[in-house]
Amino acid sequence: MKTRYIILSLLCLCATMAAQNSETTHHHAKKSADGHTDSTDVFFRHLNLNEVTVTGVTGSTKLKHATSPVSIITPQALRGIASTNIVDALSHQPGISQLTTGGSISKPIIRGLGYNRVVVMSEGVRQEGQQWGDEHGVEVDGNSVNSVEILKGPASLMYGSDAMAGVVILHPQPILPEGEMRANVSTEYQTNNGLFGYHLSLGGNQKGIVWDARFSQKMAHAYKNKYDGYVPGSQFRELAGRMMVGLNKTWGHTRLIGSLYHLTPSIVEGERNPLTGELECSTDHVKTYGKTLPFQQVKHYKLVWDNSLNLSSGYLKAIIGYQQNNRQEFEESADDSELYFKLHTMTYDLRYVTNEWKGWTFSAGVGGMYQSSVNKGEEYLLPDYRLFDVGIYATAMKTLGDHWTLNGGVRYDHRRVHGDELMEDDRLRFHDFTRHFNGVTGSIGAVCHINEHFNLRLNVARGFRTPNMSELASNGVHEGSVRYELGNRQLKAEYSLQADLGLDFTSRFVSVQLALFANRISNYIFAHRLPQEIEEGYLTYAYTQGDARLLGFEAGVDIHPIHSVHFSNTFSLVDAQLLDATPDTKYLPFTPAPHWSSELKWEIFHHSHNTIRHRHTAETVHRSWFNNLFVAVALDAYLKQTHIYRADDTETVTPGYALLRLSAGTDIQFRGKKVAELYITADNLLNKAYQNHLSRLKYTDINRVTGRRGIFNMGRNITFKVVVPINI
Repeated sequence: MKTRYIILSLLCLCATMAAQNSETTHHHAKKSADGHTDSTDVFFRHLNLNEVTVTGVTGSTKLKHATSPVSIITPQALRGIASTNIVDALSHQPGISQLTTGGSISKPIIRGLGYNRVVVMSEGVRQEGQQWGDEHGVEVDGNSVNSVEILKGPASLMYGSDAMAGVVILHPQPILPEGEMRANVSTEYQTNNGLFGYHLSLGGNQKGIVWDARFSQKMAHAYKNKYDGYVPGSQFRELAGRMMVGLNKTWGHTRLIGSLYHLTPSIVEGERNPLTGELECSTDHVKTYGKTLPFQQVKHYKLVWDNSLNLSSGYLKAIIGYQQNNRQEFEESADDSELYFKLHTMTYDLRYVTNEWKGWTFSAGVGGMYQSSVNKGEEYLLPDYRLFDVGIYATAMKTLGDHWTLNGGVRYDHRRVHGDELMEDDRLRFHDFTRHFNGVTGSIGAVCHINEHFNLRLNVARGFRTPNMSELASNGVHEGSVRYELGNRQLKAEYSLQADLGLDFTSRFVSVQLALFANRISNYIFAHRLPQEIEEGYLTYAYTQGDARLLGFEAGVDIHPIHSVHFSNTFSLVDAQLLDATPDTKYLPFTPAPHWSSELKWEIFHHSHNTIRHRHTAETVHRSWFNNLFVAVALDAYLKQTHIYRADDTETVTPGYALLRLSAGTDIQFRGKKVAELYITADNLLNKAYQNHLSRLKYTDINRVTGRRGIFNMGRNITFKVVVPINI
């Protein structure tokens, strides 16, 4: 087994070290009206990383100065990706995976760590929506996301507890330039699950008064694959809206943002006919767009007040957010929900960032949140609880000439969690308890700009995460996970120490990146299966903890012998083990399989080509209709995952597989003006039957006829997407 990984590592370093497509771009950041760089107002071009601006490190800085690994997904790349939700769209990045439940629910996994170890930032505040659950996704409309930053590792001090694995920052659409108004209409269709979606937007900027309004809807029936046919319960409906109004002035900005997100996914139970092995469901239900029992209903509401004040020495930023998350599970009736969680979250963040002075940049801030969760259903999984936390941090960055950048910082967090007692039928269901957690974290790193082609990065960071309420106090059936869960009130906080070493090389014809990491986690919390069942028909899982270590890397190469052709390859691997464990419990559960991705892309027509005049009228007309036309062929290969938590059949080995993808896209022009964007993507072109190692549906019923366990992922799927911009 070790030999396999050594060989793969050597092959990767020699032949498949790749720059992520999104990071081999040139990002020209504009200055917004409030004076400091707005990383969402960007335009990306190829290969020069020196001008890319990121915000995940405190304040705004150039990517070349970031000591920890940062991935950037551009607006153009997001629009060209075929996906069913925003996390699905990110999962092709090296080091990024997704824990899935059908097509509508995905959770981000960064370098093998997920759940509450990943913080998702949306509209400038952390997204809070009961993310402790296996089948609880990220309640954000992908159509409202313009670009994405992904921080890998506990290197950013702005986010406190829960940012141990990293941070996913979802940037909204940029503020339009002064005097402009624009509208946008887009629609998409997917052939496998009949997904149909549309998105409408209108925004403007008149004399510093800015506004933006968006509405989108999406619906899909059950998806299908070669082995299972249609998968009952995999249909879903989604509705989302967003409104923003504010002022952009020379003194800064103030903006009020409100959003709603409704998701109604049916629940895949995976029960099979013992004689035929077919999934049990009425044929009429598999292609319906309506909800069928059992199903979930998630409603998420968010209100954010975002303020920034420009000062002579820097800027002061204050963000206050309120979120309400309503999560219901319906089993026997569409009128009464068995489980119903109502979560209220108030977040606050105040920070000050200085301008650069003699090579120094300083920042300091305070932030935290208050949460209150209540049960309103007929059944119970978690107690009613309240949470309060506060954190304070300070960072500094120093540039030494043209070759060195140093940065570091420290943060202190305090969190208080209280769970209420509950008596049910004269039996104590939940104990009354209070826990206090305190954590000191920090990071220190350096970047050496060896020359115009080479950058060397080193970062060491300490992370901190408190147990969530599910890990501390769950006691009941979780229908969405089809299991009985038991918490542990004695769990300790997790602490991690991670070291990152990176090398970037950029030249005219090749770009190379290598990112190595080693992570040591004390008191790592995970769920394992118990041999006995507390409630008949439901496997029992209990939370425990132990020390762990994770080693791995992301590597790749992008070869572009000519400007219009790119051959990119990436490889990512993580080896996650429990220390002092038995052979059956050696590996951490649900660790992503090693992943290799290769893409050959030909950019046929560019904007610069349209300025060329030809003698033949036909060729001139042909080129005037298309711009940014590309075609691409890609192969995603996932190796066999044998590093599993075997005890009590918690996990099973997942065979390797490879998926072929074709894609094409273009801007359609009329008289030199863009009138539409068109994208076509064919995923799993060969209709491969496969199970992703992180798919929860892998562990549903066994097909007694074929001997195969669980439900397989989606088969061949062709996506058509049209975007129509309208200048008013």
